[in-house]
Amino acid sequence: MDVRTLRYFVEVVRQQSFTRAAEKLFVTQPTISKMLRNLEDELECTLLVREGRRLRLTDSGQALYQRGLTILEEFRQLKAELQDINGLKRGQLRLGVPPMVGTQMAPLIGEFRQRYPGIELIISEFGGLTVQQAVLSGELDLALTALPVDPDLPITSQLLFSHPLCIVVPRTPYWLNRTSVAIAELAEQSILIYNEDFALYRLLIDAFHAHGFTPKIAARSGQWDFLAAMVQTGMGVAILPEPICQRLDSQQLLWIPLAPTLLWQLGLIWRQGSYLSQSAQAWIAHSRELWPDDQSGYPR
Repeated sequence: MDVRTLRYFVEVVRQQSFTRAAEKLFVTQPTISKMLRNLEDELECTLLVREGRRLRLTDSGQALYQRGLTILEEFRQLKAELQDINGLKRGQLRLGVPPMVGTQMAPLIGEFRQRYPGIELIISEFGGLTVQQAVLSGELDLALTALPVDPDLPITSQLLFSHPLCIVVPRTPYWLNRTSVAIAELAEQSILIYNEDFALYRLLIDAFHAHGFTPKIAARSGQWDFLAAMVQTGMGVAILPEPICQRLDSQQLLWIPLAPTLLWQLGLIWRQGSYLSQSAQAWIAHSRELWPDDQSGYPR
């Protein structure tokens, strides 16, 4: 059994299809079928049983699949270490970026590419909680997410910047001349909020519960501009980071700081104890250049 055969087997299980696995791996379906038959002959056991349109793992198949995931991850890390022998002339960096901050990260991404043109950036846009799981599973090398993360998770974090959260409301007499809005006041408001896979969602829900109420959620979305548009139609109020609010239409909307202050802290995360490639280390170092420890804010 070699690594290639193991990769074919794992992909068939993931895709629940020989055909889809073949497409994913850019080989023919008969090639995968033959290699898995040879693998079963070599191990002298049945690994997969077809049940209708699904493939069920036998006990032996389950053991091989779980161990195979670990072996393939170890092999990926070995390849990453070997690539680092050539320094930063080539390589990949798998980075998770929440949709909310994609535009703000463009200067950092642009400067990084200019400095390290040989490194391929593979950027995934997901909510903060989703990228946390992707970092833990090894699917991402680094990710940006709201801090703090769960202290029980094996994750290392580095704070990049911190900004206050503001309530976004229509420009109506009720809200004019307000200099702050107490979080407790939001108990009577219809709330427009991010989807549950966003770390900001959990931050806000925890804050609401700490002030003794469960919010009246009118709608959820993964897009800050859509949340703002719903505020403009009168559906409810939203809570967004102050830099995002600066991009809204000030002729139609107001944004008012919350009281007490609730901070949106964004940072880099990576898995504790995992090998950090030279490209990942370069990204961390470059981030520190733009956001020194004693400062806060977006790239210059």
